[in-house]
Amino acid sequence: MPLSIVSLNKARRRLIDMHYRAKVGHVGGNLSCLDAMMLIHHEYLGRHDRFILSKGHSAGALYVTLWSLGRLTDGDLDRFHQDGSLLAGHPPARGIPDIRFATGSLGHGLSLAAGLALAAKLQRANRRVFCLTSDGEWQEGSTLEAAIFSAHHRFDNLTILVDHNRLQGFGSTDAVASMNPLHERLSGLGFEIRKCDGHDLGSIRAALAPDRYRPLLVILNTIKGRGVPNVAGTVESHYLPLTAEQYAGAMAQFEMESRYPPVTAERYAGAMAGPEIDR
Repeated sequence: MPLSIVSLNKARRRLIDMHYRAKVGHVGGNLSCLDAMMLIHHEYLGRHDRFILSKGHSAGALYVTLWSLGRLTDGDLDRFHQDGSLLAGHPPARGIPDIRFATGSLGHGLSLAAGLALAAKLQRANRRVFCLTSDGEWQEGSTLEAAIFSAHHRFDNLTILVDHNRLQGFGSTDAVASMNPLHERLSGLGFEIRKCDGHDLGSIRAALAPDRYRPLLVILNTIKGRGVPNVAGTVESHYLPLTAEQYAGAMAQFEMESRYPPVTAERYAGAMAGPEIDR
């Protein structure tokens, strides 16, 4: 069933509520990637496909996505970040069938995904692999090595999504170790590279079109902390928990968007025209 704006905003509200009650941070990076994560799981991920969350600090978004599919319960989410809970701040190594690897030491997820893509090829299995990375991870050699390996072997069963919110733990990605413009830096690796609005479901769908014969890399242009008043687009959203005022503002914002989905002419035209593609 296609993912609706109503379902997406329900997941956003549940994510905000879960983080606020647990009094933990990382809200910003969870909100910047939730749209794509929900869309992949609801519309693209088949029974035998695999999903790797390389940016493990966005585990909350993954938990909420699995909750939206009925694979985790409200009781599970209520124990998020609590002693004895499987739902830690980063994905656990075991205990949740949909999570195959513990991630969070950044820069390793793409290597895991490349290994799964290779295994599927060797087994002649009709299996796709999706890997969600942060943009900061592309500053790491391990990520680039996995990218070179994947392009060399032409893993057309591998889709890499980059949460390009342009912020990381110590500042902007430009200030820390610039890889921008990201699509130009990565264009020589041998991927099919597409860019889209990471907060527009139509734009993401267009970027995920299957017309390709090599690994697909989708750059999701996103906003860290999207939808949270006085938090969106700030480095502080990487670490700091929400205040009561920010929590109330975010819940009201997402409730309003459920009733009146934000659609702009620019986003609509972009989705209809299709994604930007580097060949």
